[in-house]
Amino acid sequence: MKIRKRFVSALIICSLFVSIPFTASAKNIKKEPFDYVALGDSLAAGRTPFGVDADGYVDYLAGRFEQSQYNVELDNYGVSGYRTTNIMGELLNPASPKNKSLRESIQNAELVTIDIGANDLLARLGEIQKNPAMAQPVLETIGKNLFTILSEIDKINPETKVYVMGYYNPFPHLPEEQQAALIPLLDAFNQTIQSVANMNGDIFVPTAKVIEKNEMEYIPNPLDIHLDIEGYKVVAKEFWKAIQESK
Repeated sequence: MKIRKRFVSALIICSLFVSIPFTASAKNIKKEPFDYVALGDSLAAGRTPFGVDADGYVDYLAGRFEQSQYNVELDNYGVSGYRTTNIMGELLNPASPKNKSLRESIQNAELVTIDIGANDLLARLGEIQKNPAMAQPVLETIGKNLFTILSEIDKINPETKVYVMGYYNPFPHLPEEQQAALIPLLDAFNQTIQSVANMNGDIFVPTAKVIEKNEMEYIPNPLDIHLDIEGYKVVAKEFWKAIQESK
């Protein structure tokens, strides 16, 4: 009988613990505020392969921070078609409509991500294909502009962490003979971005290899260079990994 009474008492105690609403304690978890600024082109803005604006890698990366008990304040300055000169103008020209808000956002940011330079290169691609010697000065100009951008971010906020994206192959649907000429240019482009990021003490985030694994699925439209939702999630994961590794 004593054993039975102890068993019943144990059941009552267990039931009391089970009945305690865990949701009440979960709601009391205080999320740490986290300011995130994104700079870039259509990939930051969230352009999809079929001309629709949706969530890009920036949004999915912010979501990962939200899941990690952060209260994220995201300021996304990504704009489709932007080149390095566009961001330079917004950062350096006080007359730019975005200058004040952008600089204030960076000043308060714990994290800055940036993808820029692809549109600079694509605009000169025809010239480079006709005269490969043009590649070097084009890449040098992109590198100088990127260094100006990254240096200015450091001046505004020396404490913020800056992560710079490398680009994937945007033309996986082209014939192999055309890609044979484009891939070395893409590699040189990414090396330029990585060198400038390293020179400025920032973190380079490569994406070419991870997108290449399923490039036909991630870039489903042969007439468009943008990633689908799954592709953006993969890029966000690469940023997240780099952020965790550099803590």
